[in-house]
Parts: sequence; structure tokens; C-alpha cells
Amino acid sequence: MEKLHGVEHYTKYVKDAFHRYVVNGETDAVCPDKKGTKVAAYYVLEVPSGGEATVKFRLCDEDSIPKKDPFGPDFDRIFTDRKCDADEYYDGILPGSFTAKEIAVARQGYAGLLWSKQFYHYIVQAWMDGDPDAPKPSPARLEGRNKEWRHLFNRDIISMPDKWEYPWYASWDLAFHMIPFAKIDPEFSKDQLILFLREWYMAPNGQIPAYEFEFSDVNPPVHAWAVWRVYKMTAPKGKRDVKFLARAFQKLILNFNWWVNRKDPSGKNVFSGGFLGLDNIGIFDRSKPLPTGGELEQADGTAWMAFFCVVMLDIALELAQHDIVYEDMASKFFEHFVLIVDAMNKIGSCEDQGLWDDHDGFYYDFLRLDGKSKPMRVRSMVGLIPLYACLVLEDEVIKKLPGFRKRLEWFLANRQDLAKQISYLDDLKSGEFCHLLAIPSRTRLERVLKYMLDENEFLSPFGLRSLSKVHEKEPFIMEVGGEHHCVGYVPGESNTYLFGGNSNWRGPIWLC
Repeated sequence: MEKLHGVEHYTKYVKDAFHRYVVNGETDAVCPDKKGTKVAAYYVLEVPSGGEATVKFRLCDEDSIPKKDPFGPDFDRIFTDRKCDADEYYDGILPGSFTAKEIAVARQGYAGLLWSKQFYHYIVQAWMDGDPDAPKPSPARLEGRNKEWRHLFNRDIISMPDKWEYPWYASWDLAFHMIPFAKIDPEFSKDQLILFLREWYMAPNGQIPAYEFEFSDVNPPVHAWAVWRVYKMTAPKGKRDVKFLARAFQKLILNFNWWVNRKDPSGKNVFSGGFLGLDNIGIFDRSKPLPTGGELEQADGTAWMAFFCVVMLDIALELAQHDIVYEDMASKFFEHFVLIVDAMNKIGSCEDQGLWDDHDGFYYDFLRLDGKSKPMRVRSMVGLIPLYACLVLEDEVIKKLPGFRKRLEWFLANRQDLAKQISYLDDLKSGEFCHLLAIPSRTRLERVLKYMLDENEFLSPFGLRSLSKVHEKEPFIMEVGGEHHCVGYVPGESNTYLFGGNSNWRGPIWLC
């Protein structure tokens, strides 16, 4: 209270007491009567090289204190029993073909996931108003970050990126976490994905909160994909949790509409979105107004929306097999996907130019300024993300859905200007055919893959580089208003202060 508001507190034993005791040596910072709302054990141990030290610790209420030695044989037996329980549990979920080393790696990974579950408590309205027994906060707080999120009421156990360094959730990290979590705690995975779509998390306009330091930031729309994957992973076909899928789908429609209404400024089915998790991948901070003016239409933002479309289409087709009312939604997402792909692949004037650069054979962000269109020729993950969005529509599924099939046939017959974006794959076994939905044509896919599989560009011995190695010797440079902007391949620490200088997408392996 004193440090925050400059007023005397009712007690001198406050939250930073442990830090002051351990770091500053202020032994009078903690209550000598051993009373308070927080407690910590403090040991100073000298451990020789190659040696070890053990501290035994046991928490229990007064009625549960063991009558005998609390750290005797019973203490060790409990540890042994719990280890046996864990061994038995993991024996049931890990493949029998795993070696001892592979088992150790898998269990360490799962342990990290379980360890990173944490109680998270943040009520924006209460933060804005301040504590009732404390001095009124500065009016500046009302205009601070997250002021648009007064509805947000977080008081749950949530999967964190890392509860030591990052003790807050990041919604798209959480979506990825739920895939491995589905193996060890299927219900937790489903509950977490539903939680972020509930009214006390999702904004009324449909946006999913990003993370504590700026809920309004825009992350790639991967929540629907996580829902779809968890749905399929947590039960065999015919026994899956259709109610979970339907609950999530309803709210995901709101999120999809938020993207369409907020991140397609021109209404041309070409999307922006900001940094989209790629931090300093671009020549500018894509989350801020451009130093050049104009608009930046993003290859990754548009590709993520195409990806969102095909996932929602896949979900709608699954739900339609249980309830025909979802056939209309399947048609909607099919046609919206085709519109996005068509917009992305166009070649023409500034107004009609998509995000494909036919000269280089790659997808780039495009700067639209003063009636002109300019590709930002940074070969990065931005241009590979269009490969994510693909789906095969099989006749076996389409035949079961007459409403969707009828609309599909009408669309192919009457919108031939757009139908060219759909590839056909003949099924020689039965004479039936499949529709392949994808962003690049075969010719364009081959051109992109030449970059992706080139060891002097993206392909490294350890996975895919986030930025082409060609930019090590040929950095992308742009002069704006007398300022020099540059993107070069940087395999170590970031050489730019974008995003604090401690985040680098200009070389390291982020996608394996």
C-alpha cells in the first residue's frame, strides 16, 4: 500500500517480505510471531560438485499430523506408491514400442504440461475500480491496457506457457497445449477450449482474449483447429463427444465473424491482423500503424483465415451427419474459403492484385499505398503458411448430405469464375471423385516448395527456418522517411528492438 499509493498500511509485513528477507537480508521483514496469509520455507544449502542434498517437506492440517515420525518410513512409502501410480498411468497411454529414452522424454514433456497448470485470477472491472479498502486508483488506469475488456472475469485453473517466466495464459499457445493434453487429460482439454469461448472470456464481439498484457492483440485463429483435433483424439469414431463439438462450433462462428468484420478492412477477403505471433518477422511492427501510411495486407493473416474456413467446414460436415441444420453452415464455409483463395491468388492491378508474386513464385505481404501495390519481398514463414489450408472433400461424405451436395453442384456450375480454385482428384478404385481445397494451384505449390525444400533457403538440418537463409547475404532493405529498415537472417540473438529485442523470428528454427 505504501509503495503503490504512498499511504501507511495497517501492517508492515507485506507481499514483498520474502524478497526483502532473502535478497536484502532484512530479517525483520517477516512476522516473528509466524502468523500471516503467506508462508515460505527458506534453506541455505552448500552442495559439493557431484553431490546432492534432500529437503523433506510435508503439508497437513493439525488433525492429520502423523503420530510417529512424519519423515519416517511412511514418508518414503508415499513417494514410492505415487511413483508406481505414475508408472502405471503412463504405461497405459504411451506406445509400447517406445524405448526407455523415448519414454523419459515423453514423460518429461507431459510433466511440463501438468506443472504449467495454474490458478489465474484477473477481473478487469475490479482492477479498473480498485480495491474498496484502498485509495482510489489513478484515472490513468481507466485508459490503460485492457480497458475494453471490462466483461472479462478470469478465475480458473488454466494451462500457462510457463508459470515461472510466463505466469499468464496466451490463448493460441493454450490451443496448441490442448493437443498433447488430450492424451493425458481429455476432459481438461475440452473444458479449457470451451472456457475461452464462454461469455466471461470471449468479448461480446467474438474476439478471444490474447494474453494479459494486451487482450486485444490478434493471434492466429487456431482455436477451431484445436477443438477439431481434440474431438477426434479423445474417442474412436462413432463414440466422440458431439455435444462438445457443437458447443464450440456455435461460439467459433462468433470468432470467425469478428475476423471478417474487423480484419478485412477493404472487404475484399484479404486480411491483416498484425504480428500474428511472428513478432519481428516483418520489416515493420505489423501490430502498429505503418510508418509508410497505407495498409498492409498479410499473406499469413489471409492464409490463417482460409485455414479457419476449412476447419469450420470440416466441423460443419461432421455435425451435419448428426443434424442436417449444419449443412447450410458447411456450404457457407466452403464458399467463403473459395472467395478467400480467389482473392489471394489474383494477379492484376492494385485493386485486383492478390498476395501471390508471380515474379518470385512466392506469397508475400503487400503494401497498398496511394493507389499502388508493392510486395514486401521478405521470404519468411509468412509465405509458407498458405500451405496449411487444405481439405479433401470426399464423395462418400458428400453423398450423405444432400443439401450440401446440391449447393456444391450449383456453385460449381454457376460460379465457374471461382470454381477454377478447386482441384479434382479422381478416385480410380470406385470411379468417384474428390474435391481438393487448397490455396496454391499445383504449379504454384511446386514453386513454393522449391524455396521450402532448398537448404540455402528454408530447409535446415533441424527443421524449417522462419526466415530464408538467403537474407543473410541479401537482406531486405527499405528506406522510409529517412529511416533505414532492414530484415536479415539472424541465427542468434535478435539485432532489432522490435518486441523488446528478446524475440527473434529472423533465423532460428521455430517449426520442426
